[in-house]
Amino acid sequence: MAAHRRPRQRSLGGNTARTAVTLALAGAATAAAFEGTGNAEPQLTPAQVKAEVDRLYQEAETATEKYDGAREKADAAQRRLNSLRDEAARRQQKLNTARDELGSLAAAQYRDGAIDPSWQLALSSDPDRYLDGAAFAERAGDRQAGTVTRVREQLREIEQLRSDARAELTSLRSRQAEVRRHKQTVTAKLGEARRLLARLTPAERSRIAGAGAGAGHASRSASDTRAALEQAGSVAASGSRAAAAVAYAYQKLGSPYVWGATGPNAFDCSGLVQAAYRSAGVSLPRTTYAQIDAGRRVPRSQLQPGDLVFFYSGISHVGIYIGNGRMIHAPNPSAPVRVAPVDEMPFAGATRVS
Repeated sequence: MAAHRRPRQRSLGGNTARTAVTLALAGAATAAAFEGTGNAEPQLTPAQVKAEVDRLYQEAETATEKYDGAREKADAAQRRLNSLRDEAARRQQKLNTARDELGSLAAAQYRDGAIDPSWQLALSSDPDRYLDGAAFAERAGDRQAGTVTRVREQLREIEQLRSDARAELTSLRSRQAEVRRHKQTVTAKLGEARRLLARLTPAERSRIAGAGAGAGHASRSASDTRAALEQAGSVAASGSRAAAAVAYAYQKLGSPYVWGATGPNAFDCSGLVQAAYRSAGVSLPRTTYAQIDAGRRVPRSQLQPGDLVFFYSGISHVGIYIGNGRMIHAPNPSAPVRVAPVDEMPFAGATRVS
């Protein structure tokens, strides 16, 4: 009989229950600890933050140059579209005038009646006068045919203009979408950089802002700027235009970096270069990718004040050389326009603007 008895179910009570609860709580705590460890942000040193922020700024600047290029192309497409629409409107006005002329001719024919010319000659009391009138009518018919031909040509031209405008509008919308994508990339990179910098103390942020750059890389006081301007007058540039561009860049020391800006009070790197040479009467392209091909390439060993110096393998940064191994550039949102050594970034090439 005993062999067929069902085993008794033991309740979780007393010490057994307490042990189970303890194990469950320990397991939950362990899981929470692992989960917290997985989600916690790593504690970065100021040097690590600087390296990461520098990387983000460089990536943001690459996206900024793409944004500037896309916006330039979008603006050009908008101008072409406006021109096509204006031309189509002018052609439409000419077409309306030609149609009015055709309408007047048609109304005159209707009023005179369409009588067979031989009957008009037979019934005419003055055949000579009729023949003169017939010759005039023939010339009028030729004029009418010419007007019809012009109307047809104008219709074809207007349709071609409208077709071109439709294609240009498609291109414009594509460029605008590209502008928005690059803007989102820049905004995201700069936002991440700001978030990292916010984790540092003000003193740490100040230290990494000028780390490894020397006095020329730090924010400049009014006396520093005056001294730089005096030095600018003694530095021989490669030409009067180059000298004017260098002088302009010196005057903009301390101006804030704003991505997409071309002055007069804020700049990104290529915007500063474009504005400096614009002040000297030279029109440069908007982006670093195009600016490097806007003049004659020169080796680093032959740099002269006014030369454009480019950095990174993607040609994403540019400055204006001022002599003695230094340049003026707009670095990034954490630093204003300032003097810096050329060798602080990977050198990619140099161009002398003619």
